[in-house]
Amino acid sequence: MDSRSHTHVTAALRLCLHALLTGLLALVVVRTASQDASHTAAVVGVAVLMAAVYAAGPLASSVQPGNRAGAVWLAGLGALWAPLLVLSPDALWVAFPLYFLQLHILPMRWALPAVVVTAAAAITSFVVHRQAIEPGAFIGPLIGAAVAVATVLGYDALFRESERRRELIVELVATRADLAEAERTAGTLAERERLAREIHDTLAQGLSSIQLLLRAAERSLPEEAPAAAHVRAAREAAQANLAEARSFVRALTPPDLEHGSPAAALERLCARTTGPELTVRFTVSGTPVELPTPYGVALLRTAQSALANTVRHARAGRAEITLSFMDTSVALDVVDDGQGFDPPGTPVHERGDGGFGLPAMRARAGSLGGALSVESAPGQGTAVALTLPLPVPEAGRAA
Repeated sequence: MDSRSHTHVTAALRLCLHALLTGLLALVVVRTASQDASHTAAVVGVAVLMAAVYAAGPLASSVQPGNRAGAVWLAGLGALWAPLLVLSPDALWVAFPLYFLQLHILPMRWALPAVVVTAAAAITSFVVHRQAIEPGAFIGPLIGAAVAVATVLGYDALFRESERRRELIVELVATRADLAEAERTAGTLAERERLAREIHDTLAQGLSSIQLLLRAAERSLPEEAPAAAHVRAAREAAQANLAEARSFVRALTPPDLEHGSPAAALERLCARTTGPELTVRFTVSGTPVELPTPYGVALLRTAQSALANTVRHARAGRAEITLSFMDTSVALDVVDDGQGFDPPGTPVHERGDGGFGLPAMRARAGSLGGALSVESAPGQGTAVALTLPLPVPEAGRAA
């Protein structure tokens, strides 16, 4: 009769309820027949009719909890139980399965009054048939009604808790899948970044040096020298491979740097990080100059790591990122008004999603000949400053 999902527990409870009501009706018939009462045929007829009406309920799809058909079905059972109470004192025990049916089919605001009326009818039947008022006449039906109410309310509470847990499990599985995807993405970006840095620092620099040396050798050789053609061919091959290495570096750079300058990437980062609880502003100081890819990566990753710490740990309401271009260096400052932390010596949490913490930021700055400084105090916010020396243009570098 319940349209909700049928579990093994609810199916077992229904079978027990069916067996209980059928067994109690059979008990009424057997007890009445054993007493050779004159109204045995009437009791048998009413009991069989009540059993038939009860059996029709689970078979009828229209009988559902909370609808009119269910209420009519319950009213029919009650109308048949009333004459059975008059005919046999044993019929009062049928009140116990009726309690559960009323609490299951009717809304709670109607189910509780129906349970009270059913208990009152059972008590009245006991008193009328026994012609005596005994404590058991009241205690039995009332305890049965209380147990039925407590059982149904407890089951409903367990069902709601089970549904909440099921929803939490579904949300947890979805969140775990999102985290796994984020970790894979972060790992891919980190590996791309590492390869770009390695290619730039090894192959590209080596090929650039080879090209410069071959150009110097080519200039020192007479044009008619036999080796001049070979030196020229070697220089051109080194130049072509250098261009290929630089294209690999560009292809492996972070997505934010693929379409725009580091300043534009930092501005987009601030826009993405700004939310209801944190406002991030970005400013550029000085005259922007074109920066090599490793410099742009270092600036962007340092800003990302610093902002990640701000979002996770600082409880800040405002943060500012400033990119400053000077004559011989470029500087990045990330300042927030959060809760800060203890002075140097107190570690800052590494990012838990596979990103970079302070050690990684310092290592990246050191690999480019720069420096990273962190200033903070409890309750006074945090300032992260990255300074990188601008690269000196290579003399005679080929276009």
